[in-house]
Amino acid sequence: MSRISTLGVHDSVAEVFPASVFRDALADADPSVSIVGDEGSERPSDAGLDACDALVTFTYEERFLDAGLDWIHSIQAGVDRFPFDELDARGIALTNSTGIHGDVVGETAAGLMLAFARRLHVHRSNQERGEWRQPAWDDAFPLRRESACVVGLGTLGRGIATRAAALGMDVTGVKRTPIPVDGVDRVYPPEKLHEAVADARFVAVAVPLTDDTEGMLSVPEFDAMRDDAYLINVARGPVVDQESLVDALDAGEIAGAGLDVFETEPLPADSSLWDREEVIVTPHAAGFNDEYYERVATIVRENLRRLGAGESLTNRVV
Repeated sequence: MSRISTLGVHDSVAEVFPASVFRDALADADPSVSIVGDEGSERPSDAGLDACDALVTFTYEERFLDAGLDWIHSIQAGVDRFPFDELDARGIALTNSTGIHGDVVGETAAGLMLAFARRLHVHRSNQERGEWRQPAWDDAFPLRRESACVVGLGTLGRGIATRAAALGMDVTGVKRTPIPVDGVDRVYPPEKLHEAVADARFVAVAVPLTDDTEGMLSVPEFDAMRDDAYLINVARGPVVDQESLVDALDAGEIAGAGLDVFETEPLPADSSLWDREEVIVTPHAAGFNDEYYERVATIVRENLRRLGAGESLTNRVV
């Protein structure tokens, strides 16, 4: 891959941080860094896409394929929206931002567990209605006596497991290669998923979306879970069969769910998930934090260094 002369920052990164802030964070980088507008946008930009050798982006547009790019970097870990085969055929490298969200996503998952255990979501709803209502004597429970099963023990899953263990919970996990993981008492292979989730009060999903993981949690898995169990999904929406989840909630087969991701995003206004007391909806924001742009910039800066040294890219997907 040739040296990068102009690095574009696509306007779409504004979904999580201002494009100008990211551009300024790389002001001392070797290539020039310019903001690129969305396709069809009338917003003035620093450079056109065709002037760029590489692009940092949130979204994918078909025009990226024929823009003469050598490298695309996704500011998210998930890259299922990118056409791998087409990128590969055109010699366009694709890298992602995996590895930067373990702590904050772990904190979000722990926060959801704490909310359910301490009934914080209910108290907040009561506050909005101006109601002083204490919980029933057996509604709230301490996390120290509970168990969590973390499905997927990559960066995100380990972040969840570490924080669940710090709260005194018994932690098990599911991993394609069931080798020991710090903070996890027992690791199950995927074929023993039902056994893994059967005794857990919280089942936290943290796997990437692939052909193997799409619909990974559906009717059989909800049947295997305890009826007082909570599902936590901070992975990708399609990993969970949403219709089966709603059916399980309706039937009382599980107690509730903390959901940061959904099959359709934004979550449609007519979704029944909005109106359930035992469902907490967050808008795909588990990874959001004020250091996000700095963390992505660190990966981009390292890959610029590697390109200059003739080394392979880190976090390369294609």
